[in-house]
Amino acid sequence: MNEILTDSTFFGMFLTLACYQVGVLVKRKVKVALATPLLVAVVLIIGILLVFHIDYENYENGAKYISYFLTPATVSLAVPLYRRMTLLKKHPAAIFGGIASGVLTAMVSIFLLSLVFGLTHEQYVTILPKSITTAIGMGVSDKMGGIPALTVVAISITGVTGTVLAEVICKLFRIREPIAKGLAIGTAAHALGTSKAMEIGEIEGAMSSLSIVVAGIMTVLAVQVFGGFI
Repeated sequence: MNEILTDSTFFGMFLTLACYQVGVLVKRKVKVALATPLLVAVVLIIGILLVFHIDYENYENGAKYISYFLTPATVSLAVPLYRRMTLLKKHPAAIFGGIASGVLTAMVSIFLLSLVFGLTHEQYVTILPKSITTAIGMGVSDKMGGIPALTVVAISITGVTGTVLAEVICKLFRIREPIAKGLAIGTAAHALGTSKAMEIGEIEGAMSSLSIVVAGIMTVLAVQVFGGFI
């Protein structure tokens, strides 16, 4: 029975969607930031693969089809931005300056931590694009000589962490301005953070969507410079 399921082309896709739906239900029942659907789904999938001794390759054969929707899903985030385009026209310097400072902070912090922990060039450029969406980050990592598979892990961890801590950090530092919240979340936690920003408010979601695109472009350019430091 186990082989029949794992050999199915759509096993990985079904398992992923089912676990994510469980995560959504858990999120509705448990009002805890840590109970984000993505994190719940990841834990469930790993647990199922381990308990039933299912090879990752068998799971990936079906799950890979979901990744085809990653790029169009990211592009669709432009819709809330379009609805709030007037905000971008009113505060262009502050918005682009805020995103730039976030990208620079990410580059510098990764560089310094890489020096502290003695990372190799391959390891360094693998995590350098951790704060941008997967669709862009994998390409950047591969071009710079990193390990795209590990880059995905770093991007996922960054996104989940940002999603869980977004509201906590905003409250801790008394960040109340919707535009500032959205820019911070989107720049630091890409698409996953944007889903959280949309839960907080429409303006936050729109600014976070903008941050994904602009931060992605800025990071691609910044990596060309910082990538040669180690």
